Amino acid sequence: MIRFSKHIFSIAALSILFSCSSKDECKKDIIVQHEQTISGASGTTFIPEITQEVPCDFPEPELVDPNAVEGSELENFTYDVISFNYTPDTGNNTSKVQFEIKLNNNNNFIAKGLPILRIEADGIAFSSSYQQDATSRCNEISANSSCTFTLDKEYPILPNIPQPSEYKLVSVTYRLL
Repeated sequence: MIRFSKHIFSIAALSILFSCSSKDECKKDIIVQHEQTISGASGTTFIPEITQEVPCDFPEPELVDPNAVEGSELENFTYDVISFNYTPDTGNNTSKVQFEIKLNNNNNFIAKGLPILRIEADGIAFSSSYQQDATSRCNEISANSSCTFTLDKEYPILPNIPQPSEYKLVSVTYRLL
């Protein structure tokens, strides 16, 4: 009996000794995909959480928010207007819009979408993404990071269409795609 328990003790000691013999073998689980439930006309689909074992020094992945709904506004979003200029007539039969706006994603996930600017021109409000003409579009903002959205564009002054004398930025939102 004593001999049998010595063997069990020896086997247990050896397995502990060899199971994690150095720091290099330290492992942790990271989430690769969050759990999601998607409901639609054809029913409900459950997508389970997926994890992966990686070394302890492996960086945490940046994930897209699983609760983000396409077309919704990004929460925890702020912006800083670096510059916003409008020239109603450049002298070349064009008007000019220039801006630099720092977009801040204050979330722990990557935001993919586009900024929407709310503009007021001579008291008439409208919204635009300026994506087609932007120099820097900011279609993706890393987690807890920022991107500078820029535009420097001249637009032709069209005959019989009045040019606004005032063109001001009212607000900026970030629409998720």
